[in-house]
Parts: sequence; C-alpha cells; structure tokens
Amino acid sequence: MSNEYPVLTVGDTGSACVGEGDQPPAGYVRYPKGKVPQQVDDKWDVYWRTHTLDKDGNVIDAPDAG
Repeated sequence: MSNEYPVLTVGDTGSACVGEGDQPPAGYVRYPKGKVPQQVDDKWDVYWRTHTLDKDGNVIDAPDAG
C-alpha cells in the first residue's frame, strides 16, 4: 500500500508492512536501501528468500536456506 513500507524479520526470512510514520516493531528492520522488494518474484524478493539481516545489520544466509 502507498502508506506502508516493507520490513524484514531479523535473523529470518519473514516480512511485514509498517505504516509510513511508524518504526518497525521489535525483531524487524527496514530493508537496506536499494534492496527493497517491489513485487513478488522480483530480484530482491528472490534474494531475501535465502538471505536476511543479523542484529547488527549485516547480510547473512537465512537459517533455512540450506
């Protein structure tokens, strides 16, 4: 939706949407700039299925990626 932005689960591949003026809830962070999925199966949607961010904001392999 136009008044929301996507957020990524820290340490996992889950995601959610947050209201534009709100901070991500505990356990979620904004996607890194320039790496935000725009639609299902686009480049970044596919990428974030096997990657995630750790608590320090570093990109890591997702726990269930294999």
